[in-house]
Amino acid sequence: MRRFWLTLLSVTVMIAGVALFLTTRTDRPHAESPTGKLRVVTTNSILEDMVQQVGKDKVGVYSIVARGTDPHEYEPRPADIAASAEADVLFHNGLNLETGGSGWFTKLVDTSGKHFGQDVFAASAGVRPRHLTTNPEEQDPHAWLDLVNGIQYVRTITDILAEKDPQNAAFYQQNAAAYTNKLAALHEDAKAQFQDLPEDRRVLITSEGAFKYFGAAYDLTPAYIWELNSESQGSPEQMKAVLVKIEKSNVRSLFVETSVSPKSMTKIAQDTGLPIHAQLFTDSLAKTGTNGDTYYDMMKWNLEKIHEGLSKA
Repeated sequence: MRRFWLTLLSVTVMIAGVALFLTTRTDRPHAESPTGKLRVVTTNSILEDMVQQVGKDKVGVYSIVARGTDPHEYEPRPADIAASAEADVLFHNGLNLETGGSGWFTKLVDTSGKHFGQDVFAASAGVRPRHLTTNPEEQDPHAWLDLVNGIQYVRTITDILAEKDPQNAAFYQQNAAAYTNKLAALHEDAKAQFQDLPEDRRVLITSEGAFKYFGAAYDLTPAYIWELNSESQGSPEQMKAVLVKIEKSNVRSLFVETSVSPKSMTKIAQDTGLPIHAQLFTDSLAKTGTNGDTYYDMMKWNLEKIHEGLSKA
């Protein structure tokens, strides 16, 4: 009998602990929303912002991967599973970002009782994928770094929100139209701005090879130390390869991403004498209230800092 009561007490404490965790977390909003709001879960902060720009006060959005955290490899928490189970719709990036590697998102979808194509959707649907150089069969997930692709993400999100919540479809479509016009204007301004760079300055050196889509959109050649954050990072072979590319170019600046350790790029800076001009946003938005805390501001920051760095005399 004593063992029974101890077991019961242990289970009660565990349940209470999970409940307390779910109700006291303040770093991210819950999927639970006031009556009438569509409950949406996104895998990262970039998708979270896109949904919020379209849905505004008609949606309650919960982002699984916190700002500043790498979404390539992630271990879902109890709150993530609970939010996903309660959600009306889940958006993930697709292109092997969350379902490659450990496949953490696929496991979360199964655990939460959701189904791809019914209440789980890839925001990247309709985007023409690029592939990794180290594995041509694997898709590069960083499509949002081309604003044209970002616009396609928004259109896909809008279509799904309208389908799930038809009474607010016109509201979502109106917001999306204004938002995509703003993104399109930034894209056209950037294309014109980068035209003043000479050919030998059009090399973008970063830690992760996340800028293939960006490079194609703005006529730059991306060079990097490693290709994906989930790979071996900063090996001697990778360091030597990027140093060779730097020697063959006339670049004057290096860049490091906010979601990676600056250690490898700092070593490259020491070896070449080139400065690290700025931090760039790739897999995550900035903390709320700082530069780069929305998708638009993230892209505007990246475009301005990259052009500024590559233009240095």
